[in-house]
Amino acid sequence: MIDFDDELKRFSPSLEVSQAEEDILQSDLKDIADIVLQMTEDLRGVTR
Repeated sequence: MIDFDDELKRFSPSLEVSQAEEDILQSDLKDIADIVLQMTEDLRGVTR
């Protein structure tokens, strides 16, 4: 039988997952909401 508590204690994420997480958090990617907001601000002549 699997001892989930023991398995969780021994768990460590792979290096690829850790690196991907850092890259995602550090990137400044725009999502669709950011793009629409920028477009509406451009149309209205609003600057940030």
